[in-house]
Amino acid sequence: MCGKILHKVKIYYKATFTYKILRMITAEIESFISTLGNIALLGLELLKGLKNFPTTFKAIMEQSSRFGISSLPITLSIVGMTSIIIAMQVAGEMVKQGAGNYVGMLVAILMVREEGVIMAGFAIISMIGSSIASEIATMKVTEQIDAIRVLKVNPVHYLFTPRIIAGTLMMPLVVIVASLFGIITGAVASNITSGLTYKAYFDSVWFGLSMKDLNVCLLKSLAFGFVITLISCSCGMEAKDGAKGVGLATTKAVVWSFVAIVILDFVFAAMFFY
Repeated sequence: MCGKILHKVKIYYKATFTYKILRMITAEIESFISTLGNIALLGLELLKGLKNFPTTFKAIMEQSSRFGISSLPITLSIVGMTSIIIAMQVAGEMVKQGAGNYVGMLVAILMVREEGVIMAGFAIISMIGSSIASEIATMKVTEQIDAIRVLKVNPVHYLFTPRIIAGTLMMPLVVIVASLFGIITGAVASNITSGLTYKAYFDSVWFGLSMKDLNVCLLKSLAFGFVITLISCSCGMEAKDGAKGVGLATTKAVVWSFVAIVILDFVFAAMFFY
């Protein structure tokens, strides 16, 4: 009798909204832990294989072209517009308050420390990271990954290594170009909106920037490039259930990459500028 009552209570409880919410939260936590574990394991496997350099220079150059050339127009557009908006908001007011000589320094520090690398990271994730995730996810659901394993080739080394090496090495170059472009567009916007001379602007830039800012920017961009490509490859590797799985894997790669670089940016800011 008690067993029947408990069974009915269990059925009623499973039909409640509270149970559905708890199940959803539990499923999300399990998915989070599983994805984090897969990223860590695949990252370790990749690093272990690097001592044998299981790829070719040609494969790395092909992937580098995607990061350094294909992504550059959208990256420069995003960083340039961000710099213009910041300069338009700041330059006029600072010139009115007699602080025009600090406009270039403010824009340059913001570009080098934060906006250049963050906006470049967002552009890379949106264009390249999603592309990598969808490529590998498609290979996974169409069993091309299994075919690679049948040929006694490690798919992690064959697919991940050239992409991650290219992303890690090319990200600093993209960030340098994007930050420089942002500083220049900031100068143009400041001159147009407030009449600030280019000499005053660039004198302020040289006065405000330090080698520490540049070194942290490069270190941060290396970390961003590595993390974005690793997450994109790992999420693509988890794909299943056909076309729907490819879409879910691509979405997960983009979301995780966004969250990861924001957390990394906080860590770098706390370590070097707090």
